[in-house]
Amino acid sequence: MGESLFVVGILAAIVIVLLIKTAVVVPQRSEFIVERLGKYSQTMTAGFHILVPFLDKVAYKRSLKEEVMDIASQDCITTDNVSVSVDGVLYLQVVDTKLSAYGIDNYHLAAAQLAQTSLRSVIGKIELDRTFEERESLNRQVVAAIDEAAQNWGVKVLRYEIKDITPPQTVMDAMEKQMRAEREKRATIATSEGDRQARINRAEGLRKEAISVSEGEKQKRINEAEGQAQEIELVAHATAEGIRKIAEALNADGGETAANLRVAEKYIAEFGKLAQTSNTMIIPTNMGDIASIVGTAMSVLSETKRLGKPEK
Repeated sequence: MGESLFVVGILAAIVIVLLIKTAVVVPQRSEFIVERLGKYSQTMTAGFHILVPFLDKVAYKRSLKEEVMDIASQDCITTDNVSVSVDGVLYLQVVDTKLSAYGIDNYHLAAAQLAQTSLRSVIGKIELDRTFEERESLNRQVVAAIDEAAQNWGVKVLRYEIKDITPPQTVMDAMEKQMRAEREKRATIATSEGDRQARINRAEGLRKEAISVSEGEKQKRINEAEGQAQEIELVAHATAEGIRKIAEALNADGGETAANLRVAEKYIAEFGKLAQTSNTMIIPTNMGDIASIVGTAMSVLSETKRLGKPEK
């Protein structure tokens, strides 16, 4: 009885060991390649699997996730014979597990080497200055070159990104001088443009000021002319009113006598003033004939009176 239990125990242990050796759990987003007696047997997807003991074995394990590879820095020669150091990052993904296992021995190494050779080729076709400007174009060309070859490896190249482009120190110094000169040039141009715009603004301001002054002078003259016209009109109205009142006074009783007296008084007063302010006098021949002078003035008043009467 004891011997039978011992044998059963040994057999159970052998079964457990075989189960451990033959039971396989494939993680999510992974695939395993199984070979039977050295030949491809099957591709196991995610889940639990039992292999045939002593016949099957897991030969290759592949992850279906996107993989990131650092591409080591390398020296590349541009078309203008400048050596630059370039490194990058490659993103790829296994799309056919069987091809990735049997299509190439090491697809990581192959992709890295092809990325470096493709990058040297595309950089050798452009000048140094354009390498900094056309990174996107360089990345696309490298991806196209690797992806074409990687189709036979069961691998899809998703993208390639250049990390750093480092020219020699002497070239960097020359580029720095060029950039400094370019910045100084732009600053000089900006200053001259600002000065030009300032002169234009000042000229525009002076022009507007001159227009405003002239408009003001014009309006001033218009106002003065209108004022003078109103003044003349008022004086004319006042003169006409005065003449009208004189005519009315002459038509009144005793008007002519009063006018004669006023003319005589005015004549004598003005003649007296003339004698006081000058030592040289020209005396009229009829100086003593004041009546004739008054008569002449009154004839003028009479004519004014006659003209002022309304026609019947």
